Amino acid sequence: MVKIERNQTRPVRIGSVTIGDNSPIAVQSMTATKTQDVDATVALVKLMQDAGADVVRIAVDSKKDAEALAEIRKQSTANLSVDLQENYRLVTLVAPHVDKVRYNPGHLYHHETEKPWQEKVKLIAETCRENDCAIRVGVNCGSVDPAKKEKYDAADSITPMLESALEHCEFLDSIDFVRYCVSLKDSDPSKVVDVNLRFAEARPDIPLHLGVTEAGMPPEGIIKTRIAFEQLIGRGIGDTVRVSLTLPNARKGEEIVAGREIVDDIYAGRVRSVVTFDPNSLNIISCPSCSRVENEAFVDLAAQVKEMTTYAKDHAITIAVMGCRVNGPGETDDADLGLWCGPKVVNLKKGEEALGAYPYDEILPKLKSELDKLIASKA
Repeated sequence: MVKIERNQTRPVRIGSVTIGDNSPIAVQSMTATKTQDVDATVALVKLMQDAGADVVRIAVDSKKDAEALAEIRKQSTANLSVDLQENYRLVTLVAPHVDKVRYNPGHLYHHETEKPWQEKVKLIAETCRENDCAIRVGVNCGSVDPAKKEKYDAADSITPMLESALEHCEFLDSIDFVRYCVSLKDSDPSKVVDVNLRFAEARPDIPLHLGVTEAGMPPEGIIKTRIAFEQLIGRGIGDTVRVSLTLPNARKGEEIVAGREIVDDIYAGRVRSVVTFDPNSLNIISCPSCSRVENEAFVDLAAQVKEMTTYAKDHAITIAVMGCRVNGPGETDDADLGLWCGPKVVNLKKGEEALGAYPYDEILPKLKSELDKLIASKA
């Protein structure tokens, strides 16, 4: 076993699990069923729990989702986290039924735009305090606080994320809410390493949730995640993790298995990623399927994109495949080519430029045409 000196982060309890304070690294995942389908969601929570999940996250996007969550809570013994989407006020409906609430600072601007974000966070924090809930401040590369993003050159995606996280930590501390952790995620493992190292240096007391967002399908998604985890956990940084893979529901337990294997390998001194990932090859990023996905064909489409693009494997091109309106528009901007999937059509993008929306059965030829043009332009 390798002796790893963990950052001395403060303890944060999430139901029956404590992260930080030298507790074992907790492994998490997220449901991919529609939250209002109570039976299917309860079954998936149990599948993940049986696979060894310490915490299971569920997305809530409406009052009906919140009502379903209350029933899911009755039927599950898992430590449940809820993913607040764009309506922060839903926290009052969901907090009584979960052990942790995750909010994204960048999403606080979508409702009640005239209100300062501090007022919204205070409502979240006070509601969580009253209901014995922890908080995760979840900062994502594709949905950064717009005020932070405007301050920096577009090439610097790390500093706005870091400033946003630190600002929210400072505010939560100021209202005496310290039962929180932070995540800073990107689809690029090197950026995940960079931003988490910088955060851990600035706030070594705060537990960190690690993950590479939109890592894609296995095995590539696992390799990308290993790259980040090996460099961070190996330095004692990281208190809870998620391996975010694009998988059908029946295989979502693989995220838990992969997370545990990576953590075990790091502590055993088995470093694998450095010889198995080529950053100059074709890079397909795709979000993990979750309850926000508006058409389940998204998972199959991601697999089809991977298969169709094998001929371009030696080209340094990034293709993003996103499953919903929340992640799709923003988190495809940095890819060379991006697809974000709606209920009936797939939106095709070239960087930030929209190229059109096409039915699912017509998108692959359109994508191939744009990929061929891109390869030719780089020749």
